[in-house]
Amino acid sequence: MFRIYGYEVEVTRDTDRSIHDDGVEGIANQKSSDMDNRLEIFNKHDNAICISIHQNKYTDPKYSGGQVFYSDTNSQSKYIAQAIQNKLREYIQPENDREIKLCGKELFLCYYSKNPTVMAECGFLSNPEEAELLKTEDYQNKVAFSIFAAVNEYLSKK
Repeated sequence: MFRIYGYEVEVTRDTDRSIHDDGVEGIANQKSSDMDNRLEIFNKHDNAICISIHQNKYTDPKYSGGQVFYSDTNSQSKYIAQAIQNKLREYIQPENDREIKLCGKELFLCYYSKNPTVMAECGFLSNPEEAELLKTEDYQNKVAFSIFAAVNEYLSKK
C-alpha cells in the first residue's frame, strides 16, 4: 500500500526470524545482534518513519484491541502513535478504549531510533476472537490501511 502511493519502504523482517550477524552464538547474543541490525536499518535513512508491527499476548484472554507505544526520545513519535491509535479505533475497533503508551529503554528500537518510531500492537493473540480475525487477510488489510491512513494524516499535518 505504501509503495503504491510512492513511499520508499524497507521491511526489516517479514517472518519471525532473527537478522543477527552470521557466526553469532547464543540466544542472547543473537537477539542483541538482531536488534542492533534492525536499529541500523531504522537509522540509515533521514526523514523516515519507523513502524514496528506486532501482535500482543497476555495471560488473560479477555483483553483485546490494538495499542501503540512510543518513546519521548523523538517528539514526533507521539503524534504518529496517536494517529495510528485513532485510525485503528475509527476503522476497525470502535470499542477500543486503549490509549497510546509511553515506553522506555525496554522497547529498544523505539527508544534508540533517531527517526520517529512507534510499536503498533495490532491485537491480542491470546484473545480467541481477535486471534481469528488477525489470521484473515481481510482484517490484516484493514489494519494495514489504518496504519497507512494514519501516516498520511500525520504527514499532511507536518
